[in-house]
Amino acid sequence: MAKMEDDDEKLEEKIDELLVYVKRKVRRGIARVVFGRTFMTILILLLQIAVLYVTIREYEKYSAIFFTGSTIISVIVVFLIINEEINPMYKLAWIIPVVAFPVFGSTIYLFVRFQPGPAIMRKKMENLNKKITPLLKQDKEVRKNLEKADKDAFNTARYLNATLNYPVFDNTTTEYFPIGEKMFRKMLLELEKAEKFIFLEYFIIENGIMWDAVLEILKSKAKKGVEVRVMYDGICCFKLLPYSYPKQLEEMGIKAKIFSPLVPILSVHQNNRDHRKIMVIDGKTAFTGGINLADEYINEVERYGHWKDTAVMLKGEAVKSFTCMFLQLWNIDSKEPDKSFDRYMPQEKFPRQKGYVIPYGDSPLDKENTGEQVYFDIINQAKDYVHIMTPYLIVDNEMMMALKGAAKRGVDIKIIMPHIPDKKYAFYLARSYYAELIRAGVKIYEYRPGFVHSKVFLSDNEKAVVGTINLDYRSLFLHFECGVYMYKTECIPDMIKDYDATLDKCFCVTKDYYYGLPFWQRIAGRVLRLIAPLM
Repeated sequence: MAKMEDDDEKLEEKIDELLVYVKRKVRRGIARVVFGRTFMTILILLLQIAVLYVTIREYEKYSAIFFTGSTIISVIVVFLIINEEINPMYKLAWIIPVVAFPVFGSTIYLFVRFQPGPAIMRKKMENLNKKITPLLKQDKEVRKNLEKADKDAFNTARYLNATLNYPVFDNTTTEYFPIGEKMFRKMLLELEKAEKFIFLEYFIIENGIMWDAVLEILKSKAKKGVEVRVMYDGICCFKLLPYSYPKQLEEMGIKAKIFSPLVPILSVHQNNRDHRKIMVIDGKTAFTGGINLADEYINEVERYGHWKDTAVMLKGEAVKSFTCMFLQLWNIDSKEPDKSFDRYMPQEKFPRQKGYVIPYGDSPLDKENTGEQVYFDIINQAKDYVHIMTPYLIVDNEMMMALKGAAKRGVDIKIIMPHIPDKKYAFYLARSYYAELIRAGVKIYEYRPGFVHSKVFLSDNEKAVVGTINLDYRSLFLHFECGVYMYKTECIPDMIKDYDATLDKCFCVTKDYYYGLPFWQRIAGRVLRLIAPLM
């Protein structure tokens, strides 16, 4: 015991020294570059759209036969849209341009609908699932015990396992982080303990104190023979990292790749971003939540007031679900795919812990709206309360009905939103739902100090979700996402305490407050609802 405490103290000292070094380095100034490739890519994409539009308009102008034919096609397209297995709001968002601009709208829809890219990716994903399925076997005894403990929680677990093959675990500890700074320090300490492999999958990575500190450890570990892989979304190539950054990391001994890099070709696939935040260490420790690897997430820089974000750390067998999620997306377009995933699975037995844990992923390649379904379960099963933190509130009719219905049957529904938004248009749109929700009894709060980026659901002192899934169309339907569903785990009391503390820094939004907002903002929010599924 004394030796372990001594080792922990040495690690703490090492992290302190690392942070001092990194902060000095960053404050000397690291130049941020706007890369010409990004500008040219966007320009070429816009030119393709423009050429397509001009060509169609010319045909409309000079060919009555073409115009008549296009009208018939638009009717057929509307019929296809109505019968497609997609959210009704997406149907409306497609029908409006098809009716308003028959030729252009129909052409764009047919281009999107029959593009081969998503179908190819879907097939690859299915093949990878066959490799992963044997690794994620459900322990029948654990499942039976959860059924005895809570039938509703069991039904959610059964859905996630039967539909998507994500098991429930009872041998995994959970630690909740109410702010990015606390998670960051713990993350550095756990990275220093890595012996076999480190997997990182993030939506955003940006040079600065946070990423530079992580990178210093990754370089050190790679030199010692630890396998290190880093994957980040192609959105970073816009302004945060150079297109050649994976090569720079590979020179440090780190395997790296960009998920879905922006290319100058019109593609539906480019709309499906990797919004996950996953760190896996030796297959036994994992972090997820809203926190990316950039300095605003730990309040080292201020962009929209104080940045409120949350995360959770898992230790135990449940981590293998995150390992599988990472390997699945890493291999979906890999030139040298892994032949086997077995070596990344933990071999030891983990002791029984308090509560049950289900890590799960959400993919736009299947027809399952997993993230939304888990949220529905929590709302619809709640008896006393559902407390939510989310940066965005751009929801479909089904989610509105669930929130309002729960409030009307006496469930205390509270939603904490930012008061200082990162995207004003999304904020105006979110506020357009306020009056309707408040009338139904939903209580909405805005966080006075700044921006809330947390994605948290809490219910009845028993159930919780922490993850990457926002209450907006992109997270619920378009992006690759992940989360952790928890039932009676040891971190839920900490989450309740944090929610109450955050609530103390908020003000309650009333109907009078909403109707006191500038008229043009309220109108803008209503107008933006027409294209809400695209935002």
